[in-house]
Amino acid sequence: MPDAYIYDHVRTPRGRGKPDGALHEVTALRLAETALRAIKDRNNLDTRLVDDVVLGCVDPVGEAGGDIARAAALVADYGEHVPGVQINRFCASGLDAVNFAAAQVMSGQHDMTVGGGVESMSRVGMGASGGAWPVDPHIAIKAYFMPQGVSADLIATKYGFSRDDVDAYAVESQKRAAKAWDEGRFANSVVPVKDINGITLLAKDEHMRPSTDMQSLASLKPSFVQMGEMGGFDAVAIDAHPEVEFVNHVHHAGNSSGIVDGAAAVLIGTKEAGEAAGLKPRARIRAFANIGSEPALMLTGPVDVTEKVLKRARMTAKDIDLFEINEAFASVVLRYLQAFDLDPAIVNVNGGAIAMGHPLGATGAMILGTVLDELERTGKETALVTLCIGAGMGTATIIERV
Repeated sequence: MPDAYIYDHVRTPRGRGKPDGALHEVTALRLAETALRAIKDRNNLDTRLVDDVVLGCVDPVGEAGGDIARAAALVADYGEHVPGVQINRFCASGLDAVNFAAAQVMSGQHDMTVGGGVESMSRVGMGASGGAWPVDPHIAIKAYFMPQGVSADLIATKYGFSRDDVDAYAVESQKRAAKAWDEGRFANSVVPVKDINGITLLAKDEHMRPSTDMQSLASLKPSFVQMGEMGGFDAVAIDAHPEVEFVNHVHHAGNSSGIVDGAAAVLIGTKEAGEAAGLKPRARIRAFANIGSEPALMLTGPVDVTEKVLKRARMTAKDIDLFEINEAFASVVLRYLQAFDLDPAIVNVNGGAIAMGHPLGATGAMILGTVLDELERTGKETALVTLCIGAGMGTATIIERV
């Protein structure tokens, strides 16, 4: 089976996903075009070598619909022969797109592909594509549907994380992200988003709040009390986990992932395809996996899928130098640290979505690139990237630097 190598990756900065955000005037198509064009231009890539473009997009409706991967490839001047496909596995879509693109290479059916993702959350609202899971009792009752924030609070309650615990984690995420930007750790990977006149709209992640401290977070009220208590979802949580007597609501906007806009792209190919393009591989994709997890807890999938992918790769957690787990909510990462007894110093070294934001369809590809850069910066060898997913799933990928 051919190896799949990562030759390059880029991402846009993440703009606040609100009407006053710097990227609000930029469509999802233009965001995706920015990432794809940067991959092409900075590698002097002959796109005749590219066999497919796979992009994640969680709400592919309206201006973000209609197979945005194909449209983005065309506007980024990849040539009409380059196809594209959009995929959706909720928050893991960007990483799954990379895995799908790598699988095409590893199966021997394609030689060079691009994986990535895009989301314009300021223009196409979260949940705009709808779905049966939250509204059809046929699945909602069976799957113990509840808003993700209530599930995050259930995780905190079940595994013993206090309000101080989740807030302290959020403060550390902000500090690490600010330090990473200050030290230029993202300089080689973040490409600015420009308007049609070439004027830069955004060159740095916009959501960060480096001055965040425990005192400022303490002033924020929990976000999911009303949903849990008055909406009845606390009762759903307790019904699914009767060992929990009550749900301790500890999450709020300051210790949950930010709503942002952004896009990312990762160039993948065989050794021979890279040589034909005159490129040097930066990493090899060693293994990847997906799994379903308990739907009421919903967000513990990273623990389950990490066990699966490590077994598939014949590795243990001790063989991994760096971990990158999406900071959907602070309790998600705290549970992951607890489950594997990990040193926090090797997890999300440069901060995460609590500080910089979570552009749903793009995040997985973004954090894979972040940890690859960190492997190169520190001279380390292996990394594991994982995300929790709505409805109870997990996706993970192991890469090794070459």
